[in-house]
Amino acid sequence: LAANAYEMGILFRSELEKIKSPFISIVRGKGLLNAIEVTHQNPNAAWDFCMVLKQNGLLAKPTHGNKIRFAPPLIITRDQILDSIDIIKKSLNQFLAV
Repeated sequence: LAANAYEMGILFRSELEKIKSPFISIVRGKGLLNAIEVTHQNPNAAWDFCMVLKQNGLLAKPTHGNKIRFAPPLIITRDQILDSIDIIKKSLNQFLAV
């Protein structure tokens, strides 16, 4: 499980960093405990974005106002990581279009 968490965490962060959006200011984490910091004029943007993620099938936790935590299960697969990234991209497009 530790090896999978390490490898999938690297994949998750590298895929998040490929998303070029002014909304995501920082990607960070270790293993499968990861977070993004968001930049938006709305102080509730992290919460609102998490609600869009939830509607699209991905659970995340807003913390400290502008941070969003992702903590998938240790048994997550490469395909599931890539599906999660697709949901994040789709949700970003929906959220920023409003």
